Amino acid sequence: MTTMKEVAERTGVSVSTVSLVLNDRDEGRVKPAIAEQVRATAKRLGYRPNPLARSLRTSKTRILGFISEEIAATPHAGGIILGAQDAASKLGYMLLTVNTDGNSDEAREIATLKRYGVDGFLYAKMSNRFTDVPKPLHDYPLVLVDATDRTGRYASIEPDETLIGYDATKRLIDACCASIAYIGCSEPMLAQQGRLEGYRRALLEAGMPFDESLVVAVPNNGPALQTVTDLFERRRPDGYFCFNDARAWYVYENAARRGLVVGRDVSVVGVDNHRVFAETLEPQLTTVELPHYEMGYWTTRKLVSLIEGREPDDDEPETTAPLPPLDASIPAKIHCTLIDKQSVAQR
Repeated sequence: MTTMKEVAERTGVSVSTVSLVLNDRDEGRVKPAIAEQVRATAKRLGYRPNPLARSLRTSKTRILGFISEEIAATPHAGGIILGAQDAASKLGYMLLTVNTDGNSDEAREIATLKRYGVDGFLYAKMSNRFTDVPKPLHDYPLVLVDATDRTGRYASIEPDETLIGYDATKRLIDACCASIAYIGCSEPMLAQQGRLEGYRRALLEAGMPFDESLVVAVPNNGPALQTVTDLFERRRPDGYFCFNDARAWYVYENAARRGLVVGRDVSVVGVDNHRVFAETLEPQLTTVELPHYEMGYWTTRKLVSLIEGREPDDDEPETTAPLPPLDASIPAKIHCTLIDKQSVAQR
């Protein structure tokens, strides 16, 4: 393990100078050129700070608390947590994760994380929604993941739901679909509102009228299949934008019953890039991938910037969707990536 003494010897400066630079206390005390040389040498030698020693000096533990309300039970949790963990590790922090049911145990889990001396919190919801930040978190650096604080006080990040709807519908327009339906969600979610708005915008931009009879809002159950069946029989759309990949299954089912071929006779675009639906449906489903890893990574970088009072000095990872700047307006939005597969006709 490389020490400050070794960095000092290689750089030709004192240990105290190295300490000032590597603890970010060099401004106005060490010449910029020397500080840059010390950091370059430390990076080349693989220097890693001692977290315990640093916490004793700074009264900071370099521990972040991640509170997830039910997301650990969803297929998206892994990506969010992995992104947050990767960013924390890269920035020299440890991530402690707890899952709550959003009720009585939330206060208990927050209190437990506080006893560990966390420097700040990440607060995640299982889907994009408005939320009220728990009072025990009000006095800590805090960033929300896939959620928006009703008061606008706390930084947050979410998918750009409107662009999801726009890009998906535009892909169907570009495939020369003449009648495009939207299979939406019956729950009053931010995602539903945004995706419907994007659908409308893409149609109007292309000179295609918005037709309410081509829009249905369904849950995930038998009645949903019947609703989509009625739409097939009533309007016979040749393009379908689905709120998520699960709802795309209803379109595939109806096409199969009528001897229609998805990707030739009808075109379908979903949202999620869900491993089960997007990869096992045949033909494979063109879909908009939600940026779970990106949201987790950005949120940790944002939280560290609030704790340290400066933007982290690290290289951003290569991601499917580009990360917004840390000073983006609240809520920060990620432009999600459309993954083209075989469910859209090639015209």
